[in-house]
Amino acid sequence: MARNICIIDGHPDGDPYRLIHSLANAYAEGAAAAGHTVTRIKVSALDFPLLDSIADFETPPPEPVLSERNKIAAADHVVILFPLWLGGMPAKLRAFFEQAARASFFIGPAKEGAHWPAKLMEGKSAHTVITMGMPGLVYRFGMDAGSLKALERGVLGLSGFKPLKHTILGGMGNVSPERYAELCEEMRGYGASAA
Repeated sequence: MARNICIIDGHPDGDPYRLIHSLANAYAEGAAAAGHTVTRIKVSALDFPLLDSIADFETPPPEPVLSERNKIAAADHVVILFPLWLGGMPAKLRAFFEQAARASFFIGPAKEGAHWPAKLMEGKSAHTVITMGMPGLVYRFGMDAGSLKALERGVLGLSGFKPLKHTILGGMGNVSPERYAELCEEMRGYGASAA
């Protein structure tokens, strides 16, 4: 069954030779070849301010975030790719999520009689892909995959994305051409199956 997929390329560096950009491109190629509809958000190409007040959080975000988040709203499946920086997602990607969340986009006011915010992204699934120089097992167990858990339990989990999938790609500091090709092929496969 064809799905509407939104790919969020969270690398803040616009250099087209960054691994994250290649993985996002490969996912998009696989998805399009399988007949899925693909939209993309390139965080590196967006210019927006940092969010710094509750008053601003309660109002819609400025452009271009306002238009870009419509791609998330229209999607059945969201793919988020980013490099691990200082143990977490890059600040610009975090800032994008904060801006996108404005004006009750991900979660809304609790329904009558409920004590928990309304999950406005129910019915959507998500896949997070994180690259890093350290071994993936060190991140997963030594660092407890903290930024991944924060994303999955915070933004994605609280807003209703389900199921959640993730791919941790460690040891990406020096990728051989053969490994690069394997990684891109893996992403094409995920894209084809909308996983």
